[in-house]
Amino acid sequence: MSTTDPTPDSHLLGASDIRELAAALGVRPTKQRGQNFVIDANTVRRIVRAAGVTPEDAVVEVGPGLGSLTLALLEVAAHVTAVEIDPLLAQHLPTTIAARMPDKTGSFDLVLSDAMEVAELPGPAPTALVANLPYNVAVPVLLHMLATFPSIERTLVMVQSEVADRLAAKPGNKVYGVPSVKANWYAEVKRAGAIGRNVFWPAPNVDSGLVSLVRRQPPVTTASRTEVFAVVDAAFAQRRKTLRAALAGWAGSPAAAEQAIAAAGIDHTLRGEMLTVEQFAAIAEHKPKGPAL
Repeated sequence: MSTTDPTPDSHLLGASDIRELAAALGVRPTKQRGQNFVIDANTVRRIVRAAGVTPEDAVVEVGPGLGSLTLALLEVAAHVTAVEIDPLLAQHLPTTIAARMPDKTGSFDLVLSDAMEVAELPGPAPTALVANLPYNVAVPVLLHMLATFPSIERTLVMVQSEVADRLAAKPGNKVYGVPSVKANWYAEVKRAGAIGRNVFWPAPNVDSGLVSLVRRQPPVTTASRTEVFAVVDAAFAQRRKTLRAALAGWAGSPAAAEQAIAAAGIDHTLRGEMLTVEQFAAIAEHKPKGPAL
């Protein structure tokens, strides 16, 4: 690992740095954990800019890997907490921070854990989530973090391009589905750019995209989030069916489903892909409370 590079990017990790670190640690990126390390300093800085990170932010990063994005976040943020599931990577990341940005070691915390099991974080409450999420668990991790840490105001995640499209899709779009609706419960969601394959090592077989999520108030409803999400799951479990048919199991019968949908002011012949999160919440409010009809 070079320590003599005098350029302003000398503390960030380039392609040769990543490979040297990986070789020294005996790390071989695995598909099982979706490990594709970013090897381009311009890309990680672009992600930090797109995330709108400020010197007042406490950032949580999921899956820091060898630390490419972590270092770029520490350039700007007041504090960074990284959540890493791989024990070897987690053990070495503080060493990388100390070697490359020694003045930032007090602004960094690391949590060795599966992100899906994280219920609390050290340091200040996170105001931003910025992460290169493993493709195979991107959506559940994102939703878990948004649900668990309501202090997160802004999120910028890099995910598989198809996942980015689904998260940012609007009603009526052919890829609009469960991830779209659930993400929209928490935030205003939009695509924030594309990322080429050549900035990763190893290069993935799919394109990547950036998704921006800005926290908003959830829909005003008497139904709980769990109750609303149950309707969403039911509607898209059989997405080719009309709401009356798709929600029959949820409501107890097709007639009960039609009654709940009508009470919400929605056409029961529509499909779930046409509904907003507010409309799903309205249906959840009218779930029949008596025996199935």
